[in-house]
Amino acid sequence: MGTPITESTYYILLAVLKPNHGYGIIQRVEELTNRRVSLGAGTLYGAINTLLEKGWIMLYSEEKNSRRKKEYLITNLGKSILLEEIDRLEELIKNGRGEIG
Repeated sequence: MGTPITESTYYILLAVLKPNHGYGIIQRVEELTNRRVSLGAGTLYGAINTLLEKGWIMLYSEEKNSRRKKEYLITNLGKSILLEEIDRLEELIKNGRGEIG
């Protein structure tokens, strides 16, 4: 199994299972976590750049107007990383519940 990913990275990857732009990612993460996780723009765009470099997400589309809104989409590698993390988290929960009883 791979290295655990951060909670922010986990939710960003979930938010780009369908094409999504920066503000949409922030909104989706807040929605998924009932506002428990709130990403600042600096945190988000730093993470996006890292995920692009790792090949976990890709630029899906870019509007050429003044705002130049970019949409991102998870790659097959990103899906693989996400599924590994889900398996890791399920193991943690299973073991924890098994020990507590």
